[in-house]
Amino acid sequence: MDIFVGEWLNLLLRWAHMIVAIGWIGTSFYFMALDYSLSKLGRMNEGVLGTAWQVHGGGFYHVEKYTVAPATLPQVLHWFKWEAYLTWVTGFGLLVVQYYYHAEAFLIDPGVMPLQPWQAITISIASLAAGWFAYDLVCRSKIGDNVALLALTVFALILIAAVLYTKVFSGRGAFIHVGSLVGTIMAVNVFGVIIPNQKKMIAQMIRGETPEARYGVIGKQRSIHNSYLTLPVLLMMVSQHYPFLFTHQQSWLVVALILLSGGFIRHMLNLIDAGDGWNRYTWAAASAAVVALIAAIYLTAPQPRGGAGGAVTDAQALAINAKHCVSCHSHNPSHPAFKEPPKNVALDTIAEMRRFAQQIHMQTVQNRAMPLGNQTGMTEEEREALGRWVNRPK
Repeated sequence: MDIFVGEWLNLLLRWAHMIVAIGWIGTSFYFMALDYSLSKLGRMNEGVLGTAWQVHGGGFYHVEKYTVAPATLPQVLHWFKWEAYLTWVTGFGLLVVQYYYHAEAFLIDPGVMPLQPWQAITISIASLAAGWFAYDLVCRSKIGDNVALLALTVFALILIAAVLYTKVFSGRGAFIHVGSLVGTIMAVNVFGVIIPNQKKMIAQMIRGETPEARYGVIGKQRSIHNSYLTLPVLLMMVSQHYPFLFTHQQSWLVVALILLSGGFIRHMLNLIDAGDGWNRYTWAAASAAVVALIAAIYLTAPQPRGGAGGAVTDAQALAINAKHCVSCHSHNPSHPAFKEPPKNVALDTIAEMRRFAQQIHMQTVQNRAMPLGNQTGMTEEEREALGRWVNRPK
């Protein structure tokens, strides 16, 4: 694929992914807030669970939710499904364009597991499918009847996947796959459970039967799961811009913190939507936020590197750079994935190396995020040498 065409495809898929994801998240958050705002005040129609008066955009809205379903099927029924489907389709498209097509750079790290691109791609697809089936099996088991136990089990399932991914893919590839797994669970919840259950209830109504409440209960359970997973998956998807999150041995613990903090924030918002006063949770929320932040900083703090050893000359640093960096970070990159230097960082000369010395130290010495997938086989000794060059007395 031509690099220019590939970049345009990446941009258009990313933009489309953002558009449909915002729509999906918006409807998910709205209906969760609507559920929590329902009340049984005043006169209600038969079979109605609760009602809510809302005002927005200069207009007033009166919404009713039925315990199971109305007595007769409405002539016009609005569905909310395509946002979820298209979010997954565009997200998987990005995975193909960015990680499958450039597997050796973004997905594979020979230092973790020496894989061929086809092997890495096969593991990726199989793991996303296996993750969904494992999650679905847990939800359909007796565990699914216990809210707290189910939450802990799903949390453990995602953490197990995170650990396994770090044993197979590069740090970057592992983290994006945790996000992809969670996103797959969410999308298939809509495609494979929520919408089919709604269709079953409608089919029963068309046949003149009373819809079974259990279909709605199951659909609601999966919808709640999607709501609580939304904030964690958003952060994991943008994590690629912050290598310090995934370029260390404890990256799976960062996943745990993201799941806990994102779920906690979502729960707080749900409680507020339900009418609980913010003052009831101020100290708990603030304390939890401080603890999570301290834990995250501790886990991701860079270890001292490049301190011991002899002095490194400009010529030695330039030689390491020529061997491992300029195939991408050059005014004329030779790497097939780039037509221009990433982030406009060119390192062709010693002057340019000095200009971007701190970025070199952070990305190559501290985070070990570069070279991408360590395709050039940079050694620890070379990283340490670059660290000493950056930190040498001026």
